[in-house]
Amino acid sequence: MRFDLTDLRLFCDVVDEGSITAGAEKSALALAAASTRIRNMEGALGATLLTRSRQGVTATPAGRMLLKHARAMLEQAARMREDLSAFAGGLSGEVRLLANTNALTEFLPEALGAFLAARPHVSVDLEERLSDEIVGLIAEGVGDVGIVAGTVEVGALETYPFREDRFAVVAGVGHPLASRTRVSFAEVLDYDFVGLERSASLQRFLTAKAAREGRPLKLRVQLRSFDAVCRMVEAGVGVGVVPQTTARRAARTMRLAVIDLADDWALRKLTIVVRAEAELRPYARELVDALRA
Repeated sequence: MRFDLTDLRLFCDVVDEGSITAGAEKSALALAAASTRIRNMEGALGATLLTRSRQGVTATPAGRMLLKHARAMLEQAARMREDLSAFAGGLSGEVRLLANTNALTEFLPEALGAFLAARPHVSVDLEERLSDEIVGLIAEGVGDVGIVAGTVEVGALETYPFREDRFAVVAGVGHPLASRTRVSFAEVLDYDFVGLERSASLQRFLTAKAAREGRPLKLRVQLRSFDAVCRMVEAGVGVGVVPQTTARRAARTMRLAVIDLADDWALRKLTIVVRAEAELRPYARELVDALRA
């Protein structure tokens, strides 16, 4: 059998995304080309690698074995490129970073900006995920470095403190909650809600919290950024839950009330997670050092 690195990367992306369409997009391949590659891999191996259903695709036992070896080979190829790049007249490398919504929007732009500005030949593949998903993906080798909420169980992963923030409620100045200084998430569920798009990890987190209260979020509109949420809240559409740093910044230029969330989970200690720092490729180790600084 002959599988090239593009085949292996595609297969990993398809399994990670649970969809050939999404995996092809992540691998920058046309759907038809991706489907052909998967079929050729199955033909060469003589075994079915994916179970296909209306909900997407999952790896078969043969697929899981291939996935294990594919990730190891891709990791080794990345190490080889970094080790040899110095002999080619310049350094180059890529670090795979997984982060939750809060870290992605509030803290990483500045930290990554400084890191990348000092390393023009390095790129960072940044992906937003839920914290518990990130732990599993880092353990499996899908990502090099993760940033998660400090409340999640990280198992055997190595951890380092990153940042600390709180979630707060934002409301228009004429809203019934505007006079409050503190409110529980259960009380917020009484009102119309402005949220992030469904794929955002924070939105999925809040939806799950509402479900545990036995109530739905009364979503009026879903947007792509915290700043857009704040603008819509200012317009009187509903209330929103955003990082406190975002809320205070927005309140300087918008007519907003910022209300503390009373729930314990509202305090967010963000944590860096890696499988083992000693095993990280050089640029990934440098990124961890930069984030810790």
